[in-house]
Amino acid sequence: MKTRLSSLCFSLLLTASLSGADAARKANLTILDATGVQNLRIQTAVVEASDFEETIFALGRIEAKPGNSAAVTSRISGRVVALSALPGDKIAANAEVLKVESRQPGQPAPTIALTAPLGGTVTRVEVRLGDPVEPDRALLEITDLGEVIAVARVPEHAAGRIQPDATAHITLAAWPDRKMAGRLLRFGTAADATGGTLDAIFVLPNTEGLIRPGMRAEFSIVLEKRPNVVSVPRAALQGEPASRFVYVKDFDLPNAFLKTPVVVGQSNDRFVEIIRGLLPADEVVTQGAYSLAFAGGGSLSLKDALDAAHGHAHAEDGSELKPNQAKKSTAPAAAGSDHGHDHGDDHAHPQRPWQILSAVLFIALLFVGFRKKAAAPRAQN
Repeated sequence: MKTRLSSLCFSLLLTASLSGADAARKANLTILDATGVQNLRIQTAVVEASDFEETIFALGRIEAKPGNSAAVTSRISGRVVALSALPGDKIAANAEVLKVESRQPGQPAPTIALTAPLGGTVTRVEVRLGDPVEPDRALLEITDLGEVIAVARVPEHAAGRIQPDATAHITLAAWPDRKMAGRLLRFGTAADATGGTLDAIFVLPNTEGLIRPGMRAEFSIVLEKRPNVVSVPRAALQGEPASRFVYVKDFDLPNAFLKTPVVVGQSNDRFVEIIRGLLPADEVVTQGAYSLAFAGGGSLSLKDALDAAHGHAHAEDGSELKPNQAKKSTAPAAAGSDHGHDHGDDHAHPQRPWQILSAVLFIALLFVGFRKKAAAPRAQN
């Protein structure tokens, strides 16, 4: 008898616990229709265990690679009579860029053509047509920008953690949505005593020719990689530092998103490590996650969403209908009912958890009473 009562108590307690968990899930569920998803521009990403990069942030600038610039000069004095290169022009090596007329007498005066010492982009033009020319004056500057250097100002305390073969994710202010990969070339020869920084110099390919010297850059320098780390894009993480959460796409209901608490670890410029709360293959909301926090319960009820997903009617709280309830839901509304549903059945649902709890307490009291009654004869003996 005791065993049966104990099993019954445990079963009822488990039922109450599951009912409470189900209520919490419903409270954190946001259900939208297709239009709501489009209006919020919802986008999702699948959670995967992958290599996670620990990074440090730094600011810096773009410079021309030393040895990749050259000046065009004249060996004779004279004046510029032809100019075929303008700032921004791409010039091949040995191509003619201007002509200089000599000051030596002659009819016509002798002229010489000046050519580009290397191929690249004309970055500076210091003369105009008719300007005087002297041998000690640089007339043009040509720079090969196929490869540039990105100089990061790294705090001194972090410089020692950067490995000799380190890489960096570099973003330019001109193209904030593009990530470029740089490779560490060397450190600067001296630290900045005022700012407490040391230059870390990265080589950056410039195959598209979009990067120019002097541009501002942001660096995420990779310090360490850890394998098999569950992480999500930074845009997916919501909430305050003490209560972080993400929105997970429901596996069953279409256009439904569950607010899920998470415990976070380290973060970098792109991802946040998730220590607890998510599993690989979960689908988290990235774009539109912030807007979901203000969508309330969404534009659809749980009943409507379940009806559409499963193809049959459900109760207002989302539970399955019993056969007699299903018949009522499909039958015409009875006289005196409002909006075609049974008020008595609707009002019964909010009381269900309290009914279960009352039953549990009643059974527990019966169990205690039986134990006391069984113990009384033994005490008398």
